[in-house]
Amino acid sequence: MPTNQERNERLQRMRAEALLGGGLVRIERQHAWGKLTARERLDLLLDPGSFVELDAFVIHRSTGFGLDKQHFLGDGVVTGHGTIDGRLVFVFSQDFTVFGGSLSEAYAEKICKIMDLAMKVGAPVIGLNDSGGARIQEGVASLGGYADIFLRNVMASGVIPQLSVVMGPCAGGAVYSPAMTDFTIMVEGTSYMFVTGPNVVKAVTHEDVDSERLGGALTHTTVSGVAHLAARDEAESIDLTRRILSYLPQNNLEEPPLLESRDPVDRRDPELDRIVPDDPQKPYDMKDVIKHIVDDGVFLEIQPAWAANIIIGFARLNGRSVGIVAQQPSVLAGALDINASLKAARFVRTCDCFNVPLVTFVDVPGFLPGVGQEHGGIIKHGAKLLYAYCEASVPKVTVITRKAYGGAYDVMSSKHVRGNMNFAWPMAEIAVMGAEGAVNIIFRDQIAASDDPAAERSRLVAEYEEEFNNPYIAAGRGYIDDVILPSETRPRLIRALEILKDKRETNPRKKHGNIPL
Repeated sequence: MPTNQERNERLQRMRAEALLGGGLVRIERQHAWGKLTARERLDLLLDPGSFVELDAFVIHRSTGFGLDKQHFLGDGVVTGHGTIDGRLVFVFSQDFTVFGGSLSEAYAEKICKIMDLAMKVGAPVIGLNDSGGARIQEGVASLGGYADIFLRNVMASGVIPQLSVVMGPCAGGAVYSPAMTDFTIMVEGTSYMFVTGPNVVKAVTHEDVDSERLGGALTHTTVSGVAHLAARDEAESIDLTRRILSYLPQNNLEEPPLLESRDPVDRRDPELDRIVPDDPQKPYDMKDVIKHIVDDGVFLEIQPAWAANIIIGFARLNGRSVGIVAQQPSVLAGALDINASLKAARFVRTCDCFNVPLVTFVDVPGFLPGVGQEHGGIIKHGAKLLYAYCEASVPKVTVITRKAYGGAYDVMSSKHVRGNMNFAWPMAEIAVMGAEGAVNIIFRDQIAASDDPAAERSRLVAEYEEEFNNPYIAAGRGYIDDVILPSETRPRLIRALEILKDKRETNPRKKHGNIPL
């Protein structure tokens, strides 16, 4: 009969075995590929000494295809909880050294367990993905495991923050879990995501493409928009994960963290008074506007390389977390197109889920015209952004920096869609369209009958700009709460957010809305 000392020693041996995953040879191979192990990644992600592992001794239950002779403690995924900056998070880290990180029934149960716990206690879930997909030997049990995880992704959506970091392969059905989380970060050179791999694509469509071009980090952050950020290496991807979490609350019932700021609340930046060109056709960089206004000029941009005509990201104003949506006049003149509408709509809804106030900077000439846009469904996709702003009940503060034309004026958090505080700079132009277009329509006959049509058009454009292309008509109707100097923007935004911090606004009771997907 074993002694208690022997039992204790057995536990220590099993713990040591679990730490090795698939063994030293496979760990060295992982390092040779430029990748960290599942546990090394958790050491980087979590506060030192905070990780508590759950289900370290779980093994698969399969007996076919020789699996009865291959067992690894933990079965290919490390799960548990820890802290980031002292705040509780639940984590799973897929271990490619064990069966290529492939998902089994037992493996899926481990992930589901920590997701269920996270929802019960109201804490974020972070998934570190590095898996070859479903464990083929387990057949439908593995597929069922994925579906169990997908269900929890949906149930947790809007309840707790969910972040995915793709550090290796993520293929087939496995891609749908990261796609349903709030933020997805990929690592350049080592990670890829696709529903069907290059070999299948070549066999079916005869297209010759490699994994990187088909579903690498560059593809998904510049072409598809599937991923939010690309990192140069795993350490940077983990740093980005921690930074995103710093702007988010633990769950939908809490407020985002409020940090102390040393940037003066009443700071006025004269540089802003000169940032918009006198010529309304000339571009400028809206990121410069944002950085002059937010705390310490720190702005964490999300999806910077996709749909660059609109900017989204996180910043702080007097220590308060805010989500920023802004046109980028230097790309497509800041016009809204299909991708920009999708990008901004998703971000607005994410901020609304987690009680992050929205600050919107508007310089929009309208929706991008063209057959491609119309046939691609700009009506439906543009409506998603409109829907998102209408539905959002968090504090919404808007600043029109220059153009706000046509339906795009309505969409971009105008007073009419429950914008709470709406400001405009003196050079703001709020109208159905620009002066040139308006004059060509309204005064078409008068211009044609003139002795000098060009001179008459120029005179009428100047009159129209003087009378209509300014913020004071909208302000006169109360659609703009105040016209402010650009240099005053920071203190006015901070004051508005302070006023709105306890605002109460609810939507009608319903199962859910029917956003135009």
